[in-house]
Amino acid sequence: MAEKKDYYEVLGVSKDASDAELKKAYLSLAKKYHPDINKSPDAPAKFKEVTEAYEVLRDPNKRKAYDQFGFAGVDPNSAAGQGGFGQGFGGFDGFDVNDIFSQFFGGGARGGSSSSSRRSGPIKGNDQMLKIKIDFMDSINGTDVEIPLTYDKSCPDCHGNGAAHGTDFETCPYCHGTGRVVSQQRTIFGVVQQESVCSHCHGTGKVIKNKCSTCNGTGYIRTSTKLQIHIPAGISSGEQIRVAGKGGRGYNGGPNGDLYIVVNVADHKSFRREGNDIHITIPVSVIDLVLGCKINVPTIYGSVDLDVKEGTPVDAVLRIRGEGVKANRGYTDNGDEYVHLDVKMPNRLTQEEKDHLAQVRAIEENKPSNKSFFEKVRSFFEKK
Repeated sequence: MAEKKDYYEVLGVSKDASDAELKKAYLSLAKKYHPDINKSPDAPAKFKEVTEAYEVLRDPNKRKAYDQFGFAGVDPNSAAGQGGFGQGFGGFDGFDVNDIFSQFFGGGARGGSSSSSRRSGPIKGNDQMLKIKIDFMDSINGTDVEIPLTYDKSCPDCHGNGAAHGTDFETCPYCHGTGRVVSQQRTIFGVVQQESVCSHCHGTGKVIKNKCSTCNGTGYIRTSTKLQIHIPAGISSGEQIRVAGKGGRGYNGGPNGDLYIVVNVADHKSFRREGNDIHITIPVSVIDLVLGCKINVPTIYGSVDLDVKEGTPVDAVLRIRGEGVKANRGYTDNGDEYVHLDVKMPNRLTQEEKDHLAQVRAIEENKPSNKSFFEKVRSFFEKK
């Protein structure tokens, strides 16, 4: 799912823009990108983007939530129901693009009956995205988190259509049940006959006779809850967890969309993950490499002893099999841990230590076939 642009940036206004400035900016951009005027391939997407931004920022409550919490704080309905952004260019909750567009174009978006048919039936709400951050070790071992969530739940009494008992409708008197209205407008292009979605019934052909008393005709109930989410062991940064039915609310009695929780994993001070493998850097003395040693190495499951053989190269990476992430999320194999050696040069040697090292160097240099190790060590530290 692509990252959304800041709504203020989309409209090209400052964060303290007035309602008049928001409307002016929206009208200008909507006219520029409306598909009836702009035939470029990216015009529909641009039009939906600026309309979504305006629909949120023009509402004081949604704007306040957006300013405080960003996209996560916006009413899920702002990007989902009431003609959601993926369902055409009709209205939003109390906001009809056709009405506002008529101010400069002489009518709403032109189109056939397909637009009406899309809007007249139940429409599933848009999916929503929520980001959370978890500790590195929680991603390895799995954990349970509690997430506060406020969303619009379909009214159980009217099943989301807003009418008393879910059935108390009558034929729309403005479009006579067709869901479409025809009007003539005089524009700079001459007299143009426009067919648009009926603004009274929003294309359904029927209006509520008596409102549902539970939701007051809105079709939904604002619900606050705490989601209990299980984070499976081995999850990696960027993976998503789907929670069905907790996204944006539907339209015309349609179901809610889904909520996708995007997991970001915090960095660890010692471990670094690549796929299912774990990498760690351990300091060792150059003398330990010469003589060989045993070192205690932390892993994500505890500590293990690792044998470092004598003569180990200074740039060696040692592998501990099976100490990486367990293969329980689609990987074919368990991971391993890779130990990178950070070779430390000894300092403050005593004269006796220096004499011993000089003797060893003399012995090694006199071996015709063994210039190897000490030259490699010398070369390594010269590069450093």
